[in-house]
Amino acid sequence: MASAQTLSCCAKPAAAQNATEVFAMLASNEDFSGGHDAPLPFTYQGTGEMVEFKTTDGQSSKAFEIKSNVRSDKYLLVIHEWWGLNDHIKQEAARFAKELPGVNVIALDLYDGQVATDADQAGKLMQGVKTERAQAIINGALLHAGPRAQVASIGWCFGGGWSIQTALLAGPKAKGCVAYYGMPEKDVAKLKTLNTDVLFVFAKQDKWINQEVVSQFEKDMAAAKKGLTVKAYDADHAFANPSNPKYSKTFAEDAHAASVAYLKKNLKLK
Repeated sequence: MASAQTLSCCAKPAAAQNATEVFAMLASNEDFSGGHDAPLPFTYQGTGEMVEFKTTDGQSSKAFEIKSNVRSDKYLLVIHEWWGLNDHIKQEAARFAKELPGVNVIALDLYDGQVATDADQAGKLMQGVKTERAQAIINGALLHAGPRAQVASIGWCFGGGWSIQTALLAGPKAKGCVAYYGMPEKDVAKLKTLNTDVLFVFAKQDKWINQEVVSQFEKDMAAAKKGLTVKAYDADHAFANPSNPKYSKTFAEDAHAASVAYLKKNLKLK
């Protein structure tokens, strides 16, 4: 992702600079892309609005924001799957806003306005993300939240890995991190800088974010002396996405309830 070249699923991990780049390589894997049917058509018509903020690379970014009904420095940054910031993600953001009263919810856009409607397009967008640009967007959102912000993050798939990166970038502002079947950070030195524990949700049938990946993350977090809770489900990748044919309502609802409970605890909500 840090370069314009096409990343191959067969490239050696050493060729990638970080965990999110390793995950981006999967976009070239036909089995991976084939496991993501196009999302069902949907138009979000609830509360919230698109906002624009400055990013730390001198540009700007737009995001979908639902402000708390009361003045609050508590924020949840929501990071989209490989499809981009579509209306499904806006609806998910609205769900969290309703269930987490007193929290401002911002769904970021790491694709700079582009949204995929098929797996081929999604793969190209995911591979096209430059690490530096994504970090600038996240850092811009953190500045938008303000110096006193208490920040939690959540994301799925592509966004799961970036949820962990968001917690790292947030530094002392980080109060919570939920990652659904995303590529974990592998650098123990970086993990040692986390200011929060992590709730990691994964699917036992996932061929990519599999038990081996999760076990290594458990070892790395233990070495970094950071808290990690793993919720495993006998399901497949993207099981929490209602528009995916492998969606499991039972498991998805359980994982969502666990995520909400975790976020309430970490953000110290009443």
